[in-house]
Amino acid sequence: MSGKNNMSVKNADVKNKGVIKRLWKYASKFRAAFVVSLVASAIYVAFSLILPIIFGKATDLIVGEDNVSFSELIALLIYALCAAAGAGISQWITEILCNKISNGITAKIRDDAFAKLQKVPLKYLDGRSTGDVLSVEIGDADKLSDGLLLGFSRFFTGIITIIGTLAFMFAINPVIALVVAGLTPISLLTAKFITGRTYGLFKAQSKLTGEQTALVEETLSNLPTVKAYATEEVNGKKFDNLNEELKTTSFKALFFSSLTNPSTRLINAVVYAAVALTGALLAVNVPQGAFLAVTAGEILSLLSYANRYTKPFNEITSVMTELTGAKACAARLFEILDEAEEVHSPLEKPVSGLSGDVNIDDVCFSYVPDKKLIENFNLSVKSGTKVAIVGPTGCGKTTLINLLMRFYDVNSGEIRYDDIPITEIKRQSLRLNIGMVLQETWIRKASVYDNVRIGRKDATREEVIDACKLANAHGFITRLEGGYDAIIGEDGLSAGQKQLLCIARVMLCLPPMLILDEATSSIDTRTEMKIQRAFDTLTAGKTSFIVAHRLSTIKSADVILVMKDGNVIEQGTHAELLEKHGFYYDLYNSQYAAVSAKGA
Repeated sequence: MSGKNNMSVKNADVKNKGVIKRLWKYASKFRAAFVVSLVASAIYVAFSLILPIIFGKATDLIVGEDNVSFSELIALLIYALCAAAGAGISQWITEILCNKISNGITAKIRDDAFAKLQKVPLKYLDGRSTGDVLSVEIGDADKLSDGLLLGFSRFFTGIITIIGTLAFMFAINPVIALVVAGLTPISLLTAKFITGRTYGLFKAQSKLTGEQTALVEETLSNLPTVKAYATEEVNGKKFDNLNEELKTTSFKALFFSSLTNPSTRLINAVVYAAVALTGALLAVNVPQGAFLAVTAGEILSLLSYANRYTKPFNEITSVMTELTGAKACAARLFEILDEAEEVHSPLEKPVSGLSGDVNIDDVCFSYVPDKKLIENFNLSVKSGTKVAIVGPTGCGKTTLINLLMRFYDVNSGEIRYDDIPITEIKRQSLRLNIGMVLQETWIRKASVYDNVRIGRKDATREEVIDACKLANAHGFITRLEGGYDAIIGEDGLSAGQKQLLCIARVMLCLPPMLILDEATSSIDTRTEMKIQRAFDTLTAGKTSFIVAHRLSTIKSADVILVMKDGNVIEQGTHAELLEKHGFYYDLYNSQYAAVSAKGA
């Protein structure tokens, strides 16, 4: 058991070093700012360390009887003011540059993570909650920025201060400097103990925060359903459990990180007392003028240096705690960056103006390896054919659409467009040849005009209006305050209105092929009839795949594919399938029987 624990610790150490190495790689892009900030930090430390010597000399000028030199005191005061001004200016420059570096690194990582999320296969996003992804992309990135800012602004300044302070102390009195250096390992061991305990806790805290965000997002986005099924109490208990777990983890992380201040203060007191005691003994026992002799002013300077020497350890320990949290957040961001992207073949090339011939040969596909879905699927569609796909829920209709759009790659077999294998067509190029309207709508926070022309940025206002008229959306748009310039989003429009805008997008693009996946599911029957006429105009001469549950909408299809358990079990026109008295016949009549019973 201990062997396994040792292995896990080693793996964690390797992973941690990998995170730090990658963060350093991002930091290397800001080399110039980094070098200047280090120089500014060194200047700040140099000026701040000169001040104790000036004050020590000033003290020696006033301790002896009839030994006060006001002219020298005034000169020292001027030197002190200049040193303080130099320290203030250099510290200000350091803070600005550190802010630039930390925010620049975070911005670059956030950009890379967002770009990666648009390149990963859909199965990655299908397997994770939206709230968790949002928590990583936004929340963890913000925490990383805060941690890096503290790290760059205090860590390097602290290191330089420690080195510089020891150098000045050795110059004044080597014995006292050795006493201080001998106590240094206590601070280092304390810092290591605290950071070692907090990394795993901060990472667990970030993960739990993501899960909590996902639950809140899921509940609020589906609040009508939650209320309809009276699951508020169930969701409340889930949230309470997550909240309790997050509270416990956060408390443990805070407990260990809060040890920083009291432990370092204790070490400060020990170092200060050691310097004071050693200095007093040397002052009493070593005659003035000897090698190790110290004056009252030098003791004052050494005590000041003792405070300055231990203060960076306080800050560094605190910063290490913050950096530990930042490192945990960075690890979660790097997990996204390490995800495999969609596979691209070197044979892929862009295509345009596909005629619409589609051939599917012996295709097999499943989302989970041990759960078969589509097996040995074959289909040949000529250009201009209107293909309807029907069948019970879970039979593979939407999966077939995902394969045609290459959202997923087939496990075996081949799909060809115009006799070109789909794996030899660039995904973006393929999708520009296919207009798609899904059951789930997407409306972004923008004007109606910008929402419709997402697929055609060069579309004129007149073309957008014509497309909306074809989609039967012009009427409700003109009733909005602002009309086509009205700012809309996910809220404020009905499901049917949002669906009409999505249909208008396709009307505007006029691609050579169309995929309609329950495109009229959120529209009333009367509007659906108008949309159907518009679709008849739109699909004329174009290859189109129409997934529908309402069989009345696909009577005019050239061919209807009846799917069950991932296979096409029947194929033909509406009239031909009814004559067969098979599965489609039962499916069609069951719908009309339900409608008749409802009417009666």
